[in-house]
Amino acid sequence: MPLPTRILLGLLVGAALGAAANVGFGPKSDAVVFLNTWIAGPVGQVFLRLMFMVVMPLVFASIVLGVAGIGDLRRVGRLGGKTLAYFLASTTVAGGLGLVLALVVAPGAALHEAVRAELMATYATDASGKVAAAKAGGVGIETFVAIVTRNPIKSAVDGDMLGVIFFALAFGAALTLIDKERARALVDVLGGINDVMVKLVELAMRLAPVGVAMLIFGVTSRFGFALLRPLGLFAALVLGGLLLHATLLVLVVVRGLVGLSPALFLARVKTALVTAFSTSSSSATLPTNIAVAEDQLGVPAKIAGFVLPLGATMCMNGTALFEGVTVLFLCQVFGVDLSVAQMALVVALTVITAVGAAGVPGGSIPLLVGVLAMFGVPGEGIAIVLGVDRILDMARTTVNVLGDLTCVTLVAKSEGAWDPQHLPTLHAKPLDASPGWPAPDDVAPRGP
Repeated sequence: MPLPTRILLGLLVGAALGAAANVGFGPKSDAVVFLNTWIAGPVGQVFLRLMFMVVMPLVFASIVLGVAGIGDLRRVGRLGGKTLAYFLASTTVAGGLGLVLALVVAPGAALHEAVRAELMATYATDASGKVAAAKAGGVGIETFVAIVTRNPIKSAVDGDMLGVIFFALAFGAALTLIDKERARALVDVLGGINDVMVKLVELAMRLAPVGVAMLIFGVTSRFGFALLRPLGLFAALVLGGLLLHATLLVLVVVRGLVGLSPALFLARVKTALVTAFSTSSSSATLPTNIAVAEDQLGVPAKIAGFVLPLGATMCMNGTALFEGVTVLFLCQVFGVDLSVAQMALVVALTVITAVGAAGVPGGSIPLLVGVLAMFGVPGEGIAIVLGVDRILDMARTTVNVLGDLTCVTLVAKSEGAWDPQHLPTLHAKPLDASPGWPAPDDVAPRGP
């Protein structure tokens, strides 16, 4: 059985058993307390700790590597500047849109106040100080001063993600200024660390069916069906927000700036979108993305080969929107009120962590857990959304890839290297008969 199916099955089984225990025995019965104390709680905590374990190394390595790559863009010049500006602007808009939608719809506000108070009493013991600080304090000048960490190791130990992010940005920038041979050795080491962290995430996700089942059992055995309505509203809000952002991308960028028919554009790029939806991985979709850009849209290989690999790691519109909605939703669920300044900080963090997220299924979850902890949301809160994350992951990866393709057409047109009115003629046979190059409508990724 595929892992996504097992995770969903774990969610359903855990929720059903928890709700049955809640109704049949009562939330504070000896049986429910025993199961949560000795079985569901420990197993769920092991899964959560595996996710927390990789957060700081993954944040540091991925951001340093990203900045080191941006350093190369300076030598590329105008093309790199346009690409980077588009990535950052579109991802910021997506993160802000997610936050606004969650603020207007307020899916977490549908939770009854008594249930919210019980959630805090049950799960937020360790985070109570942070919750109080989040409710009482705003984001003042001292917050921005504290971003410049005095001790990056202490910041990592304390879970100070802003401090770690600042050090990673500074480290990556300095890395671009030293001798290239010495820098390459460090980049190779950090690339290895990043790959290891991604592999650990993949291994941890193999435990997700059991971990999610145990975590959701703990929630539903205590609170019954009270969380199901807000969860359904949250999932619908994320999917609606992704659809809205995708529509804006196509209408504003493709129609307004590129000058191409949205229907024609979507027909030409459908192969890449189907691949993204089915794999939930921007990295796995990259070969297909390049093939579609070159063969279906006629974008020059030089531009497609430069923009799209960067987009697979940096253009994360869907991920940023998902994180924005999720952070505000769980803050609402756990009764954490964010000020305007704190919401602006959430948008900035969604952009940075979306860029730093691994391009694999579930790659954004560990970073999201770290962001939630900054605002006092207990780690157990991620279990509320993790069970429905698979379909949301598929949808947000599709939007990520759509952002890559809109960017490559806009950059190619702005460079005068591509005319949207002269798209290549589609052929029934492969455009290149060499092995490994599929027909335009083939969804299989092609070789590098």
